[in-house]
Amino acid sequence: MQTNQLVIFVRAPVAGAVKRRLAWGPGGIGAVAACQFYRRNIRAVLQRVAVDKRWRTWLAVSPDSAVRSGFWPRRLDRLPQGAGSLGQRMARPLVTLPPGPVVIVGSDIPDLGKSHVVAAFRALGSHEAVFGPANDGGYWLAGFRRRPRRIVPFRGVRWSSEHALADTLANLPGTARVALLEHLNDIDTPADYAAWRPVN
Repeated sequence: MQTNQLVIFVRAPVAGAVKRRLAWGPGGIGAVAACQFYRRNIRAVLQRVAVDKRWRTWLAVSPDSAVRSGFWPRRLDRLPQGAGSLGQRMARPLVTLPPGPVVIVGSDIPDLGKSHVVAAFRALGSHEAVFGPANDGGYWLAGFRRRPRRIVPFRGVRWSSEHALADTLANLPGTARVALLEHLNDIDTPADYAAWRPVN
C-alpha cells in the first residue's frame, strides 16, 4: 500500500546550536533571538502541516540524541537524521521509509502551508520529482515519487549556495519529469530575517 510520506527536517532548538548564520552573521540577531525564532517557527509549521489524513508525517531530528526530546509532539513519528552531509541525511528517508511518495521540507520556512504540501503530492502523481525553489538558488521542498525507480540526486550538491537547486536538477536522469512549485524563502541569514519580518 502506498502512503504519502511528509518528512520535516528539524534540529533541537538549543541557543547557539541552531540558526547560527542568523545569530552571528553580519547584522546577526544573537543566539537567543535566533533560537526563539526557530522555536516559534517549528511550532507554527507543525501546527499548519503535520497533521493531515492525506499523508504520514515524520520528524527527521538532529542531533540523533534529540529524537526522544519532549519538545516534539508525541503524536508524530520521529527518525534520526544520522551522520553525514545534508545530502546524505536527505537521502536516508528516500531509501528507508515505507512505500509511497516522499516530500521533504525544512522547519525554517515561515510561509510554508498545507496547500504547498498538497501541491507537491499532487505533482508527484504525474512527475518523478518536485521542488520548491527559493530565491537564493536553493530550495525549500524536495519530493520524489520513488516508483517505478528510486532517484537520490543529492551527490555533489553545493549546499548553502546559489547552485544548490541547479546541482540537484543536474543529478536527475534526463528523462525524469520534474515539477516546480512557487518560490518561498527559508530564513537563514539576518538579511532573510529582515526581509521577512516587516510583513509579520
